[in-house]
Amino acid sequence: MKVTLIQSDIIWENIEANLSRYSEKINSIEKQTDLIVLPEMFASGFSMKPEKFSKFETIQIKWLAEHASKKKAHITGSIIAEENGNYFNRLIWMNPNGKFKFYDKRHLFSFAGENMHYCSGKQILTVQINNFRIRPLICYDLRFPVWSRNQNDYDVLIYIANWPERRRDAWKTLLKARAIENQCYVIGVNRVGEDGNAINHTGDSELYDPKGKILSTFIPGKEMIETFNLDLNELIDFREKFPVGKDADRFSIHL
Repeated sequence: MKVTLIQSDIIWENIEANLSRYSEKINSIEKQTDLIVLPEMFASGFSMKPEKFSKFETIQIKWLAEHASKKKAHITGSIIAEENGNYFNRLIWMNPNGKFKFYDKRHLFSFAGENMHYCSGKQILTVQINNFRIRPLICYDLRFPVWSRNQNDYDVLIYIANWPERRRDAWKTLLKARAIENQCYVIGVNRVGEDGNAINHTGDSELYDPKGKILSTFIPGKEMIETFNLDLNELIDFREKFPVGKDADRFSIHL
């Protein structure tokens, strides 16, 4: 499976400008790819104004569908969504045929007041591309390993984020840890640049293999696009040779 990661700046709370910029970036991808991964709230930045920006939900979903169709690839990133008067930080998983699934961010970043503006998600999402089972999550979810614990139900773990520079060591360390403990590929796609709250982001977007080896070469603070090939046979072979999963604790999550 070929995966393309887009590490980009985000123009603060400017949906139209961001969609235009991401259109250019996606159109610049020359290699055939199966999946394009965008950061969290890629069109608005990490905004606490859902009442204002949720009205662009339909526009963003249509935009994702158009580019997924054009590239014949799946595209994922999160948007601000409204449902029955409630607001969600919602990851959209757009298929090339225009159909989509979604995941609402489970762990809301109360330190920044996200829990005061958005509702927490209740359901996990697992999708599939070329026999790869994929678990997409959002930013702060990274700090809660139980929510992402692999119970032999996924092969690739994805985190899209607006993770600040001041906590970049935690971002990098936890991404690597998730790969090792879950014996899976782990993708982290983060934004760069300064947001509307004067918080800087260095990106540090990364891809780890199931042994915790970093495969990506993103430069901190720089807008970049990289495409990688993930090998399912290598993953299966590693799990068979070193089957730590059979010794894992069994558990269930009660919401």
